[in-house]
Amino acid sequence: MAEDGEEKLLATVQHIVQTLGSSDTMTEDILRVFSNYDGRLSLDKLYAARAAAASAAGGGGGGLGGGGEHSMPESPTLPLPPPPAAAVPPPVTSMERTVRTLDRQISQFVAMDRLIWADSADADAFLEAVDDLIGTVQELEAAGTNRGLFDRAEELLSRCMARLEEEFRALIERPDDAAPAAPGGFRSDGSDDEEEFGGGDGYGDEPIPIAKPVTDYDVVIDALSPGSVANVHQIARRMVDAGFGRECAEVYAAARRGFVDESVARLGVRPRTAEEVHASSWEELEFDIARWIPAFNMVFRILIPSERRLCDRVFDGLAPFGDLAFIAAVRTQALQLISFGDAISSSSRAPERLFRVVDMYEAVRDLLPDLDPVFADPYSAALRAEVTAVCNTLGSSIKGIFMELENLIRRDPARVAAQGGGIHPITRYVMNYLRAACGSRQTLEEVMEGDFGAVGGAAAAVDPDRPTSSLAVHIAWIMDVLHKNLDIKSKIYRDPSLACVFLMNNGKYIIQKVNDSELGVLLGDEWIKQMTNRVRRWSMDYQRVTWGKVTTVLQTGGPGVGGLPATAMKQKLRMFNTYFQEIYEVQSEWVIADEQLRVDVRAAVAEAVMPVYTALISRLKSSPEARHDLYIKYTPEDVEACIQHLFEGAAK
Repeated sequence: MAEDGEEKLLATVQHIVQTLGSSDTMTEDILRVFSNYDGRLSLDKLYAARAAAASAAGGGGGGLGGGGEHSMPESPTLPLPPPPAAAVPPPVTSMERTVRTLDRQISQFVAMDRLIWADSADADAFLEAVDDLIGTVQELEAAGTNRGLFDRAEELLSRCMARLEEEFRALIERPDDAAPAAPGGFRSDGSDDEEEFGGGDGYGDEPIPIAKPVTDYDVVIDALSPGSVANVHQIARRMVDAGFGRECAEVYAAARRGFVDESVARLGVRPRTAEEVHASSWEELEFDIARWIPAFNMVFRILIPSERRLCDRVFDGLAPFGDLAFIAAVRTQALQLISFGDAISSSSRAPERLFRVVDMYEAVRDLLPDLDPVFADPYSAALRAEVTAVCNTLGSSIKGIFMELENLIRRDPARVAAQGGGIHPITRYVMNYLRAACGSRQTLEEVMEGDFGAVGGAAAAVDPDRPTSSLAVHIAWIMDVLHKNLDIKSKIYRDPSLACVFLMNNGKYIIQKVNDSELGVLLGDEWIKQMTNRVRRWSMDYQRVTWGKVTTVLQTGGPGVGGLPATAMKQKLRMFNTYFQEIYEVQSEWVIADEQLRVDVRAAVAEAVMPVYTALISRLKSSPEARHDLYIKYTPEDVEACIQHLFEGAAK
């Protein structure tokens, strides 16, 4: 009896299904409702009963003649063909049922007009359906027996991936729009420490909107909260599993690129072509470089490493798509900064640009060792090479600037002489320039040796007792060029005495600048000794040219010539007065800038003049013939005082 009751129940269900099931999908839904309602109504039994009913409908059918009492005798005509059998639908396979069910479930999520991830339960259900669909597609592809069903599943998977892309982009760009509680948080290393994601630095789950210039580069930007990272990782994993890894990387890069672009824009760096850089004034470029250096450090020390860190977490275990996403997100802005360095390197190599170019070179050089872990993958290698290349071009530019300094000295015209034999502007410029350049001696040593970017790696050691390094040789060569230029300029002076004063002044100034800077270390004691001897020789030349004729006039002869007539001695005195007055009037307007040199030269003049002049005056005063009508214009004390006022120039 129980079996009869179950058969009747199945028949009733089949009648309901035939009455209401106007389509295969509706029939499928009705059967599933009954199977969930009563355990006796399993899908297998319902489908079996449905198939049996269809078979019975095809095999039945009554004749036209009955077996009644008033029946007519059988006709001898041919029998009628049997009625057409009812169309029997093929049995629905479990794979078809699965695809239909997944289609219904996923379509509901895809049609949502809000973020699925705004509700964690919806997100979990959607991901579960996606996992089932990916597994179903893989099974169908492996079986290869139902192409139509496989194409239908593939089309559903594409719609599903398109919605996942939208959710993925929204979670990255607007993480606050979907903030369900993170299911334990995503950690690439299994750690639950909130501080790893910046929770302890005051940001917590709040995204950092825009990077700003800082002085402390030991900072990490956590642009997404741990919960958001966990969510986007789950989406990325499904897209990679479904074969949409490259699309996922492109969506990620597009979403993060906007953040990177805006961050760089906030640093005040504007994109400029090489032509624009070359056409700009140096004052404008100095301003741009002053912004470029901190921006370069900010981008390569904070922004890009932070993007690498975020990318590694989002695409954890999903190589190589994380590497592709990372380089696509940061490459444009990184190359923009690098291109500015290249443009500066290829622009004018005027000497005044040295110090800013050295600053740029040092910023890039010091960064290179820190780039290795950030650009370790093959996709980032080209960008790492670009940074190394701009370091090399900046180093070459520094070398070129030093060569231009030599040319500048050679081309400096010898038309205008320094007033009073003072220090020439080219001497001041070159010595102060080299003195300031030695503040970056380590960098210049490295560049001149050709070890671009060596600091942080195998830095070129600087030997303080080795004045034969490439930098020392280069500077010594510049000093030689300067000396030759000054020698040419000294010939402008018509007075040989003033030419000697000019060379003394400039030579002494050079020695001072060398002694009180690292130039002394580079050029060495021997070079300084040679330069000091030159100054001494110029001083002796001055004594000979200027005072030689004066001391000659004052000579009164040896001991055997004691009877020099008084008239001759008076003539000598008159000549001395004339010479001395001319020299004093002219040379008191000249200048010896260095106080010690001025004292030494005056002492040498007094030592040469005073003894012979005093002797002449004494002999005149002791001569009976010369005493009457003797006129002494300058007493020895007057001469001494005048000598002490020589070379005071404007200070006289």
